[in-house]
Amino acid sequence: MSSSPSSARADGSAVRLRGVTKVYESGVAALGPIDLTIAKGEFVSLLGPSGCGKSTALRLIAGLVAPTSGMLDVAAAASPTQSGHRIGFVFQEPTLMPWTSVRDNVGLPLKLAHLPAADARLRVDAALAQVGLADFADAFPRELSGGMKMRASLARALVTQPDILLMDEPFAALDEITRFRLNNDLLALWRKLNMTVLFVTHSVFESVYLSQRVLVMTARPGRLSAEIPIEAGTRDDAFRASPDYAAYCRRVSDALAPAYTGVHAL
Repeated sequence: MSSSPSSARADGSAVRLRGVTKVYESGVAALGPIDLTIAKGEFVSLLGPSGCGKSTALRLIAGLVAPTSGMLDVAAAASPTQSGHRIGFVFQEPTLMPWTSVRDNVGLPLKLAHLPAADARLRVDAALAQVGLADFADAFPRELSGGMKMRASLARALVTQPDILLMDEPFAALDEITRFRLNNDLLALWRKLNMTVLFVTHSVFESVYLSQRVLVMTARPGRLSAEIPIEAGTRDDAFRASPDYAAYCRRVSDALAPAYTGVHAL
Protein backbone atom coordinates (compact mmCIF):
# COMPACT_ATOMS: atom_id res chain seq x y z
CA MET A 1 0.00 0.00 0.00
CA SER A 2 1.25 3.46 -0.81
CA SER A 3 -0.03 6.96 -0.27
CA SER A 4 1.21 10.14 -1.88
CA PRO A 5 -0.54 13.51 -1.62
CA SER A 6 1.61 15.15 -4.29
CA SER A 7 0.84 12.88 -7.25
CA ALA A 8 -2.90 13.49 -6.97
CA ARG A 9 -2.25 17.22 -7.29
CA ALA A 10 0.09 16.80 -10.26
CA ASP A 11 -2.51 15.21 -12.57
CA GLY A 12 -5.36 17.53 -11.65
CA SER A 13 -7.20 14.96 -9.55
CA ALA A 14 -8.30 15.38 -5.96
CA VAL A 15 -8.62 11.67 -5.17
CA ARG A 16 -7.11 8.64 -6.86
CA LEU A 17 -7.38 4.99 -5.84
CA ARG A 18 -5.63 2.18 -7.70
CA GLY A 19 -6.29 -1.43 -6.76
CA VAL A 20 -7.33 -0.41 -3.25
CA THR A 21 -8.69 -3.10 -0.94
CA LYS A 22 -9.76 -3.19 2.69
CA VAL A 23 -9.84 -6.42 4.68
CA TYR A 24 -10.59 -6.11 8.39
CA GLU A 25 -8.83 -8.10 11.11
CA SER A 26 -11.91 -10.30 11.39
CA GLY A 27 -11.22 -11.45 7.83
CA VAL A 28 -14.17 -9.57 6.32
CA ALA A 29 -13.29 -8.24 2.87
CA ALA A 30 -15.08 -4.90 2.89
CA LEU A 31 -13.86 -3.23 -0.27
CA GLY A 32 -12.14 -3.74 -3.54
CA PRO A 33 -10.12 -3.94 -5.46
CA ILE A 34 -11.34 -0.54 -6.52
CA ASP A 35 -10.00 2.00 -9.01
CA LEU A 36 -11.36 5.52 -8.71
CA THR A 37 -10.35 9.00 -9.83
CA ILE A 38 -12.19 12.16 -8.83
CA ALA A 39 -11.20 15.44 -10.44
CA LYS A 40 -10.77 18.61 -8.46
CA GLY A 41 -14.08 20.43 -8.18
CA GLU A 42 -16.14 17.40 -9.24
CA PHE A 43 -19.35 16.22 -7.53
CA VAL A 44 -19.51 12.41 -7.48
CA SER A 45 -21.96 10.07 -5.75
CA LEU A 46 -21.27 6.52 -4.58
CA LEU A 47 -24.40 4.39 -4.76
CA GLY A 48 -24.79 0.81 -3.61
CA PRO A 49 -26.50 -1.61 -1.22
CA SER A 50 -25.94 -1.56 2.54
CA GLY A 51 -22.62 -3.07 3.55
CA CYS A 52 -21.01 -2.72 0.13
CA GLY A 53 -18.12 -0.58 1.38
CA LYS A 54 -19.30 2.92 0.52
CA SER A 55 -18.56 4.28 3.98
CA THR A 56 -15.30 2.34 4.09
CA ALA A 57 -14.21 4.09 0.90
CA LEU A 58 -14.90 7.49 2.49
CA ARG A 59 -12.98 6.56 5.64
CA LEU A 60 -10.01 5.42 3.58
CA ILE A 61 -9.96 8.70 1.66
CA ALA A 62 -10.26 10.65 4.91
CA GLY A 63 -7.34 8.75 6.41
CA LEU A 64 -9.46 7.34 9.25
CA VAL A 65 -8.49 3.78 8.26
CA ALA A 66 -5.63 2.44 6.15
CA PRO A 67 -6.06 0.38 2.97
CA THR A 68 -4.95 -3.24 3.07
CA SER A 69 -3.42 -2.99 -0.40
CA GLY A 70 -3.27 -0.71 -3.39
CA MET A 71 -2.35 2.94 -3.97
CA LEU A 72 -4.29 5.86 -2.46
CA ASP A 73 -3.51 9.46 -3.43
CA VAL A 74 -5.43 12.32 -1.84
CA ALA A 75 -4.64 15.99 -2.41
CA ALA A 76 -5.30 17.01 1.18
CA ALA A 77 -3.58 18.16 4.32
CA ALA A 78 -4.33 16.48 7.64
CA SER A 79 -4.90 19.59 9.74
CA PRO A 80 -6.79 22.90 9.39
CA THR A 81 -3.53 24.69 10.21
CA GLN A 82 -1.45 22.97 7.53
CA SER A 83 -0.86 24.43 4.10
CA GLY A 84 -2.49 22.69 1.19
CA HIS A 85 -5.92 21.21 0.79
CA ARG A 86 -8.13 19.90 3.57
CA ILE A 87 -10.82 17.27 3.98
CA GLY A 88 -14.22 17.89 5.55
CA PHE A 89 -16.34 14.91 6.65
CA VAL A 90 -20.10 14.96 7.24
CA PHE A 91 -21.40 11.79 8.87
CA GLN A 92 -24.88 10.27 8.63
CA GLU A 93 -25.68 11.44 12.15
CA PRO A 94 -24.97 15.08 13.12
CA THR A 95 -22.94 13.93 16.20
CA LEU A 96 -23.27 17.30 17.90
CA MET A 97 -22.25 17.71 21.53
CA PRO A 98 -25.56 18.32 23.35
CA TRP A 99 -24.06 20.29 26.23
CA THR A 100 -22.64 23.14 24.19
CA SER A 101 -23.81 25.71 21.66
CA VAL A 102 -23.99 25.45 17.91
CA ARG A 103 -21.11 27.92 17.71
CA ASP A 104 -18.89 25.75 19.92
CA ASN A 105 -19.86 22.60 18.05
CA VAL A 106 -18.95 24.15 14.72
CA GLY A 107 -15.71 25.58 16.10
CA LEU A 108 -14.49 22.29 17.57
CA PRO A 109 -12.09 21.37 14.70
CA LEU A 110 -10.44 24.79 14.97
CA LYS A 111 -10.16 24.49 18.74
CA LEU A 112 -8.49 21.09 18.39
CA ALA A 113 -6.12 22.64 15.84
CA HIS A 114 -5.27 25.45 18.32
CA LEU A 115 -6.31 28.20 15.92
CA PRO A 116 -6.30 31.63 17.63
CA ALA A 117 -9.72 32.38 19.10
CA ALA A 118 -10.31 35.55 17.08
CA ASP A 119 -9.53 33.81 13.79
CA ALA A 120 -11.65 30.83 14.78
CA ARG A 121 -14.67 33.00 15.57
CA LEU A 122 -14.52 34.67 12.16
CA ARG A 123 -14.41 31.30 10.43
CA VAL A 124 -17.22 29.87 12.55
CA ASP A 125 -19.41 32.90 11.80
CA ALA A 126 -18.70 32.51 8.09
CA ALA A 127 -19.51 28.79 8.13
CA LEU A 128 -22.77 29.36 10.01
CA ALA A 129 -23.77 32.04 7.52
CA GLN A 130 -23.03 29.68 4.62
CA VAL A 131 -25.51 27.10 5.92
CA GLY A 132 -28.17 29.58 7.06
CA LEU A 133 -27.63 29.19 10.81
CA ALA A 134 -26.19 32.61 11.67
CA ASP A 135 -29.19 33.35 13.91
CA PHE A 136 -28.78 30.07 15.83
CA ALA A 137 -25.13 30.34 16.85
CA ASP A 138 -25.99 30.39 20.55
CA ALA A 139 -28.68 27.72 20.40
CA PHE A 140 -28.18 24.22 21.73
CA PRO A 141 -28.65 21.09 19.59
CA ARG A 142 -31.86 20.16 21.44
CA GLU A 143 -33.39 23.41 20.14
CA LEU A 144 -32.75 22.54 16.49
CA SER A 145 -34.80 20.56 14.00
CA GLY A 146 -33.27 17.56 12.26
CA GLY A 147 -32.45 19.61 9.19
CA MET A 148 -30.86 22.35 11.27
CA LYS A 149 -28.72 19.82 13.12
CA MET A 150 -27.45 18.54 9.79
CA ARG A 151 -26.73 22.12 8.70
CA ALA A 152 -24.67 22.55 11.88
CA SER A 153 -22.78 19.35 11.05
CA LEU A 154 -22.13 20.66 7.55
CA ALA A 155 -20.92 23.98 8.97
CA ARG A 156 -18.49 22.09 11.20
CA ALA A 157 -17.04 20.45 8.09
CA LEU A 158 -16.92 23.74 6.17
CA VAL A 159 -15.19 25.65 8.97
CA THR A 160 -11.88 23.98 8.06
CA GLN A 161 -12.30 25.47 4.56
CA PRO A 162 -11.98 22.08 2.85
CA ASP A 163 -11.26 21.49 -0.78
CA ILE A 164 -12.54 17.91 -0.45
CA LEU A 165 -15.90 17.27 1.23
CA LEU A 166 -16.86 13.68 2.08
CA MET A 167 -20.52 13.09 2.93
CA ASP A 168 -21.81 9.77 4.28
CA GLU A 169 -25.60 9.64 3.71
CA PRO A 170 -26.06 12.97 5.50
CA PHE A 171 -29.70 13.47 4.57
CA ALA A 172 -30.97 9.89 4.85
CA ALA A 173 -32.98 10.40 8.04
CA LEU A 174 -34.68 13.63 6.96
CA ASP A 175 -38.14 14.13 5.56
CA GLU A 176 -38.39 14.60 1.82
CA ILE A 177 -39.08 18.34 1.86
CA THR A 178 -36.09 19.05 4.12
CA ARG A 179 -33.94 16.71 2.07
CA PHE A 180 -34.81 18.50 -1.18
CA ARG A 181 -34.02 21.86 0.40
CA LEU A 182 -30.65 20.67 1.71
CA ASN A 183 -29.83 19.10 -1.65
CA ASN A 184 -30.31 22.51 -3.26
CA ASP A 185 -28.31 24.27 -0.54
CA LEU A 186 -25.48 21.77 -0.91
CA LEU A 187 -25.32 22.31 -4.66
CA ALA A 188 -25.21 26.08 -4.15
CA LEU A 189 -22.33 25.72 -1.68
CA TRP A 190 -20.47 23.36 -4.01
CA ARG A 191 -20.68 25.86 -6.85
CA LYS A 192 -19.74 28.81 -4.65
CA LEU A 193 -16.82 27.16 -2.85
CA ASN A 194 -15.56 25.05 -5.76
CA MET A 195 -15.15 21.99 -3.55
CA THR A 196 -14.63 18.40 -4.59
CA VAL A 197 -17.56 16.40 -3.18
CA LEU A 198 -17.84 12.63 -2.75
CA PHE A 199 -21.38 11.86 -1.61
CA VAL A 200 -22.55 8.46 -0.36
CA THR A 201 -26.26 7.69 -0.69
CA HIS A 202 -28.76 4.85 -1.01
CA SER A 203 -31.08 7.03 -3.06
CA VAL A 204 -31.06 6.74 -6.84
CA PHE A 205 -33.07 9.97 -7.09
CA GLU A 206 -30.71 11.94 -4.85
CA SER A 207 -27.60 10.67 -6.64
CA VAL A 208 -28.95 11.70 -10.06
CA TYR A 209 -30.09 15.10 -8.84
CA LEU A 210 -26.82 16.04 -7.18
CA SER A 211 -24.04 14.46 -9.17
CA GLN A 212 -21.98 14.97 -12.24
CA ARG A 213 -21.20 11.25 -12.07
CA VAL A 214 -22.89 8.37 -10.27
CA LEU A 215 -20.63 5.45 -9.41
CA VAL A 216 -22.51 2.22 -8.72
CA MET A 217 -20.96 -0.38 -6.42
CA THR A 218 -21.42 -4.14 -6.20
CA ALA A 219 -22.31 -6.01 -3.02
CA ARG A 220 -19.47 -6.62 -0.55
CA PRO A 221 -16.59 -6.58 -1.20
CA GLY A 222 -17.54 -3.39 -2.98
CA ARG A 223 -16.21 -2.76 -6.45
CA LEU A 224 -17.27 -0.25 -9.06
CA SER A 225 -19.70 -1.84 -11.48
CA ALA A 226 -20.96 1.16 -13.43
CA GLU A 227 -20.18 4.82 -14.04
CA ILE A 228 -23.01 7.03 -15.24
CA PRO A 229 -22.35 10.66 -16.21
CA ILE A 230 -25.27 12.98 -15.46
CA GLU A 231 -25.29 15.70 -18.08
CA ALA A 232 -27.65 18.35 -16.80
CA GLY A 233 -27.63 22.11 -16.69
CA THR A 234 -29.58 23.73 -13.89
CA ARG A 235 -30.51 21.38 -11.03
CA ASP A 236 -33.91 22.55 -9.84
CA ASP A 237 -37.55 21.48 -9.56
CA ALA A 238 -37.88 21.61 -13.33
CA PHE A 239 -35.02 19.14 -13.71
CA ARG A 240 -36.64 16.80 -11.15
CA ALA A 241 -39.81 16.78 -13.27
CA SER A 242 -38.03 16.40 -16.62
CA PRO A 243 -37.94 13.32 -18.88
CA ASP A 244 -34.12 13.48 -18.77
CA TYR A 245 -34.13 13.12 -14.99
CA ALA A 246 -36.50 10.15 -15.17
CA ALA A 247 -34.34 8.52 -17.84
CA TYR A 248 -31.18 8.94 -15.77
CA CYS A 249 -32.94 7.47 -12.73
CA ARG A 250 -34.01 4.41 -14.76
CA ARG A 251 -30.48 3.98 -16.05
CA VAL A 252 -28.96 4.18 -12.56
CA SER A 253 -31.63 1.84 -11.16
CA ASP A 254 -30.89 -0.71 -13.87
CA ALA A 255 -27.17 -0.52 -13.08
CA LEU A 256 -27.86 -0.95 -9.37
CA ALA A 257 -30.24 -3.89 -9.68
CA PRO A 258 -27.58 -6.66 -9.91
CA ALA A 259 -26.15 -5.65 -6.54
CA TYR A 260 -29.45 -6.61 -4.93
CA THR A 261 -29.73 -9.94 -6.73
CA GLY A 262 -26.24 -11.18 -5.94
CA VAL A 263 -25.10 -10.78 -9.57
CA HIS A 264 -22.12 -8.48 -9.98
CA ALA A 265 -22.20 -6.37 -13.13
CA LEU A 266 -18.59 -6.22 -14.24
